[in-house]
Amino acid sequence: MPKTLLLNNMFLFLCCSIYLGTGVSLVFFQLPVEPQITTENYRLFFIEPLRLATVFLTWMTVLMLISGTVMAITEWWTGIRWVPLVVLVLIIAATLLTQYGIFPYNDRMRAGVTDPVELDAIVHRWAHLCRVRAAIWAVQWLAMAYWFSALALKARADR
Repeated sequence: MPKTLLLNNMFLFLCCSIYLGTGVSLVFFQLPVEPQITTENYRLFFIEPLRLATVFLTWMTVLMLISGTVMAITEWWTGIRWVPLVVLVLIIAATLLTQYGIFPYNDRMRAGVTDPVELDAIVHRWAHLCRVRAAIWAVQWLAMAYWFSALALKARADR
């Protein structure tokens, strides 16, 4: 395998790892504070952190789609071509979930929520969708980890 293709695939694995880390952090460290979120403090948890994450992750997702496409093309005739296809499908699924499921709640919170009942409902639905997205990210990472481990096992098979 040419080194440039290996670097491409390593980059895709890095991005999947960033998403996995983001999901783990969200699910295990940020979402458990959901009951403590109020109309007075939710902006601290959501507005600026979500804006920064959106900018970074949007560009990363575009690069992942390019990298995943390169990997899919170059792995097409191998026995594990399903890996980049799974990763690409899951990148698209997570992106659609984010754009059409999560972003509307981000927009609503950014606009300002003063009713505690409404905020609780928004945050609860937002958190649920984020957990689903974190599961998608975990499967992306597992697919890439499988690809690298399959290569490592194949390389060690003759020893």
